[in-house]
Amino acid sequence: MKLNVNGFDIEANYTEQEIESVFLPLLKEINEKREKKGKRLIVFLAAPPGTGKTTLSLFLNKFYDDHFSAFTFQSISIDGFHHKRKYLLSNYIVADNHKVLLNDIKGSPETFDIESLKTALSQLEDETVLWPVYDRNTHDISEDKIKIDSDIILIEGNWLLLNEEKWKELVNFCDLSIFIQAEETILRTRLIERKMRGGISLKDARTFYEQSDNKNIKRVLERHHTPDITLTLNNKKEIVKG
Repeated sequence: MKLNVNGFDIEANYTEQEIESVFLPLLKEINEKREKKGKRLIVFLAAPPGTGKTTLSLFLNKFYDDHFSAFTFQSISIDGFHHKRKYLLSNYIVADNHKVLLNDIKGSPETFDIESLKTALSQLEDETVLWPVYDRNTHDISEDKIKIDSDIILIEGNWLLLNEEKWKELVNFCDLSIFIQAEETILRTRLIERKMRGGISLKDARTFYEQSDNKNIKRVLERHHTPDITLTLNNKKEIVKG
């Protein structure tokens, strides 16, 4: 199945086993929960970087549209709630007694406008919401926004289940939470390869991983709420239950 992921057309290749034993039962459960609730259902999909959560969320959206007809379905990301690039380039945090430019740790919780995200989530259950979008061509927040008005909303992001101050109450805004876990060694390979596909050298990709991705992976894996559903990205790069 061809999907547009972060501005790039990719082929989403999942095995029949993944679809039949994981994704189809998951979508059936989501569908049943929406029917039982009688109003918009909010689903969180959280995972560390490199697990393929964005691709999976878009695949689930397309698969639902193709195989279910009871409700409308939208998958969206929290990336549009990053602070604007101008802000990231002019603000710092202190970490290990050193000033760190926010733009150098872009993607970490500190680089998000968490209060705006909370406001949007609080409105989402009952209202049509204009949802901000991150533009990966300009590396900034787009002027465009997505109209969110479907029956089922799947929201994906690294930090949705983060059990830390400012973030820990986000879980109260969802009806169902899903978490994808994976071994750090698997994610390291995937993330370095992804950076290199973007045109940077192996050396620079490894440096970025150690300075940013690795820290985010550990933070997500070690500090998340217990989800309703746990999935695992295994050594075969397949998603399995539990």
